[in-house]
Amino acid sequence: MRMKPYLGLTLAILFVCATYPVLAQTAPTATKYNPQFAIGAGVSGFNPDWGHGIIMGETVWIDYSPTRVPLLLKGIGLEVELRDLNFDRTKTVPPLMVQQTAGGGVTYTWRRFNNIRPYGKFLEEFGGLTWGPSGPGYHHDTRTVTIGGVGLEYRAWRNVWLRADYEYQFWPDLFGDKTLDPKGFTLGAMYHFNSSHFH
Repeated sequence: MRMKPYLGLTLAILFVCATYPVLAQTAPTATKYNPQFAIGAGVSGFNPDWGHGIIMGETVWIDYSPTRVPLLLKGIGLEVELRDLNFDRTKTVPPLMVQQTAGGGVTYTWRRFNNIRPYGKFLEEFGGLTWGPSGPGYHHDTRTVTIGGVGLEYRAWRNVWLRADYEYQFWPDLFGDKTLDPKGFTLGAMYHFNSSHFH
């Protein structure tokens, strides 16, 4: 069964996050121990490792970074990621191909250099791959997908950061022992809550 596009989920999450500062006004003034919470979205372009073309889609990120941690763990965080690659396929990609992933894992963000912040990540996600029309026959499969990635964030304005993200994915044991290795970029933006307390 295909996962539905994430547009509705994205709007719901953004609405909740937009109301968060209003609700927070009843709480005491933030301290340096407030965790860092961020949400964002972007446009993705991936080589699906099937036809060696490009398929486009959308990505949603939710990041959490605790601040009260030992110095050795400073920069460690968690990320939830949702991606739907489902449009603008190049001619070499099957016309009905869809790749969708949802899951999360660990991130590490290096100390901010002025308004620039590099990071790396390791994620485990549930992936769905469709390559044919619905109906009888083998045209859809699911896998646990392992993902490694790196990225860069640039502070554009106050709590708004622009993000460039690269991922390399491992989809094991498709069609026997074949492994698909999709890879691609996502360009988007993040809104960081309590950004002034993240050092």
